[in-house]
Amino acid sequence: MGMPFLYTVCPAAMVSLQPVFADTIWTRFSTIMKDVYGQLVTISTIVAVTAAAIALLVRMISRNQRSVDEATSWLKRIVITWIVLNSLGFIVTYLQPLIAGGNYTGP
Repeated sequence: MGMPFLYTVCPAAMVSLQPVFADTIWTRFSTIMKDVYGQLVTISTIVAVTAAAIALLVRMISRNQRSVDEATSWLKRIVITWIVLNSLGFIVTYLQPLIAGGNYTGP
């Protein structure tokens, strides 16, 4: 078991095993991305609710018109960003069947 073994048998084994693991790798990657997206949506919802509550408190309590305007602006940004983050999952779920297997089937 010298160097010729390492140069011939090992690469041949790795090439022959690659198709077996290809499906598993992409399936695992898809599962990981779904989990990461789920955590991102959960964290973004908590942060959005907290930031929106603070913006609403500033808007209701403040007597300074500039602070009220900035709080309103922040509230709009928070809502828009939260909607965009939550709609990404819907968009990906909708587009995935359209691009099945790398072949675009069209609408």
